[in-house]
Amino acid sequence: MPGLIVMLTMLVLCSIVLAGELTGRAQVINTDTLEVHGTRVRLWGIEAPDNSQMCRDIKSNLYRCGLNAASDLEGFIAEREVRCLSVLQDECGRTVATCSADGIDLGEWLVRNGLALDWTQSSTGPYHAAQRAADRAGLGLWAGSFAVPWLYRACIRLGGQPASCSDDANAHP
Repeated sequence: MPGLIVMLTMLVLCSIVLAGELTGRAQVINTDTLEVHGTRVRLWGIEAPDNSQMCRDIKSNLYRCGLNAASDLEGFIAEREVRCLSVLQDECGRTVATCSADGIDLGEWLVRNGLALDWTQSSTGPYHAAQRAADRAGLGLWAGSFAVPWLYRACIRLGGQPASCSDDANAHP
């Protein structure tokens, strides 16, 4: 019986440690979701285009902005170790965290390069300055036109098709 108590105590302590930090090689699932040691982690503070979402570039050509952004993130992370801090569960039961590679915040990197948006869309948002810089420089999504990810997902939920829900030249802020 004492062995069982020790083992259960160790399991509880280990889960508490894992709840605070998760470190290791990461697989990019999509632009705002990584998998580290079998745990899917949604990047805190950002909204990113879905893999099926299309956007228009500066020449109005359609491209898979969500898939391209995920690929860019994968290239940025490469073989580096990813460290996710403040791992918690959101209201939907998803694991959410701020993650970095070589000390660079991945959410901030995505927003600064125009590959994702600050989720609050307010001047007090965690990545507001990075989003303004990307918008002003015409980087990534800001080089052309796009539907903001939450409107794209709402359109899909209402029965829309990716091509018709993806692009709206007047939809982004």
